[in-house]
Amino acid sequence: MEPQQRSPLLEVRGNIELKKPLIKAPSRLPLPGTRFKRGPDQMEDALEPEKKRTRGLDTVTKIATSQSRAPAITARTQTQNQITAPKVPKKTGPRCSTAIAMVLKNQKSGPAVPAQKPGAAPPMVGGRKPTKRPAWDLKGQLCDLNAELKCCRERTQTLAQENQQLQDQLREAQQQAKARGAECRTLEGELARVQAQAEQGQQELGSLRARVLELEEQQCTQEGLLRELQKEQLGLQEERRGLAARLEEQERRLQASEAALSGSQAEVASLRQEATGQAALLVEQGERLHGLEMERRRLHNQLQELKGNIRVFCRVRPVLPGEPTPPPSFLLFPSGPGGPADPPTRLSVSRCDERRGTLSGAPAPATRHDFSFDRVFPPGSRQDEVFEEIAMLVQSALDGYPVCIFAYGQTGSGKTFTMEGGPGRDPQVEGLIPRALRHLFSVAQELGGQGWTYSFVASYVEIYNETVRDLLATGPRKGQGGECEIRRAGPGSEELTVTNARYVPVSCEKEVEALLHLAHQNRAVARTSQNERSSRSHSVFQLQISGEHTGRGLQCGASLNLVDLAGSERLDPSLALGPGERDRLRETQAINSSLSTLGLVIMALSNKESHIPYRNSKLTYLLQNSLGGSAKMLMFVNISPLEENVSESLNSLRFASKVQLPPGPGPVRTPGCL
Repeated sequence: MEPQQRSPLLEVRGNIELKKPLIKAPSRLPLPGTRFKRGPDQMEDALEPEKKRTRGLDTVTKIATSQSRAPAITARTQTQNQITAPKVPKKTGPRCSTAIAMVLKNQKSGPAVPAQKPGAAPPMVGGRKPTKRPAWDLKGQLCDLNAELKCCRERTQTLAQENQQLQDQLREAQQQAKARGAECRTLEGELARVQAQAEQGQQELGSLRARVLELEEQQCTQEGLLRELQKEQLGLQEERRGLAARLEEQERRLQASEAALSGSQAEVASLRQEATGQAALLVEQGERLHGLEMERRRLHNQLQELKGNIRVFCRVRPVLPGEPTPPPSFLLFPSGPGGPADPPTRLSVSRCDERRGTLSGAPAPATRHDFSFDRVFPPGSRQDEVFEEIAMLVQSALDGYPVCIFAYGQTGSGKTFTMEGGPGRDPQVEGLIPRALRHLFSVAQELGGQGWTYSFVASYVEIYNETVRDLLATGPRKGQGGECEIRRAGPGSEELTVTNARYVPVSCEKEVEALLHLAHQNRAVARTSQNERSSRSHSVFQLQISGEHTGRGLQCGASLNLVDLAGSERLDPSLALGPGERDRLRETQAINSSLSTLGLVIMALSNKESHIPYRNSKLTYLLQNSLGGSAKMLMFVNISPLEENVSESLNSLRFASKVQLPPGPGPVRTPGCL
């Protein structure tokens, strides 16, 4: 429902009753040239009293008029015809806030005019007391009221316009405040970023300061190093000048060397030509040397054959301490055909038989037995003299011709001393075996310079009662003889070997000495009436020699046999044999049988018989390849210097005389070098 309209008169009366003295408030618009100095929040606080004042005016207007919605009228001063202040151009920033705050302050500080009570006298105008219309002059009063109402409406309109302008300015100020707030927040963010950058810059500044300190230290170090390098540079400059001087000297020397080199090159070319000629000459000399070596071997073999492929030497041992001295006429050594300077080759033994006598009863004169051999060694002969005589024969084994050397004689005649030497390993009393091995090793080393390569394999066996035993056996096989048999090396082969015997490669004298010591311990010995330590077996030391000349495709092989025969004494049939002597009897029978077979074989070879009885004895069967053909054989017959052993000495000398051949060429075989 629409509100009931009131009569103009009642509205005027209400306005008169409620009318208050209007006081003109100072203008709240910002002055020209001023700027807001407050923020948005402060500006809102400054506008708060204006809002309250506006609400109060709205209440008064509602009472005065029912239709009009105009803003409330504020009391003004008596100067009502004053025109509102002109529009101030829009300002931004703090000056706007300052102007709003000043308007609100002036509004608060303005004195309030109390409203007139009804029936009061009209205010004075121009210092004069207004003329009060009489109560009956209603028309005049109405005119006054209409005039006043018109004036109030004009003022209201003016205030509304001013209010609208202020609201526009407020909205503009709020927008500017929002913009400034956003700008402030942006500036705060920028400030935070700048502060973070500043902190980071401070950190970087600290790092840079530390880096500067470090660089300063490095600079100091580098400066010190620079000073040292400068000093070193000075030294190097001095050295460079010295080297430059040396270089000049070296260049001069180089030029001289180049000149000498040119001469040397010419000389080298000449020497190369000469070397080529020397090489050709060397080849020629090698061929000639080889031809001479082969000629030497041929002549050496021819010389040995002229001396006899079967030779017999006689050696008389010296009288040992404790033995009786024989009479001077018992053994005589006549001089050779060339006089006393020639080595003796004859021996004369004097024998007195006490059972024979003359018719007058006087003892019969002594019977003298003369023997002639290839060489006779008196009791004073040394071991080196004996070996010197057979050294050429040992050389034949290295040239490829089999060689066999026997030591024959009764027990105690010095056979083992001749072959192995005396006790104590005294070099002066070394026997034929160690001396022969030393000689072979030495000559083989010399021939190595001509392209020859030699290898040596040694074995040492004994034949005891026609049983072959290995003297180099060790361990459980030591002393066992039944396992060794003499067999051919292979089908169709002429080479003989002893089964289950040790064949030891040797290359030096110490290895040979060790083998001789072991064989000496294993050899069968027994005590006899002739010798406290008597050899009761034949010992055979065999050395297989193999030579090769790879450059010419030549090979040679031969064996060196050094045999220490058992004692050759005869048994006395008149002696009674006890149980212990029967073994000695069997040993003696086996020894004499083998020695007899050896004599028969040598005699058959001397007579060039068609059948040689090698198989009649293990000894001759083992040595058959070293006895016939172009083999060289030497027998040492050893005799005792004592007169009591004259019977056995004569038997030995007679046995040796049977096997001796006259000097001259013997059986010839193809030379050992193939």
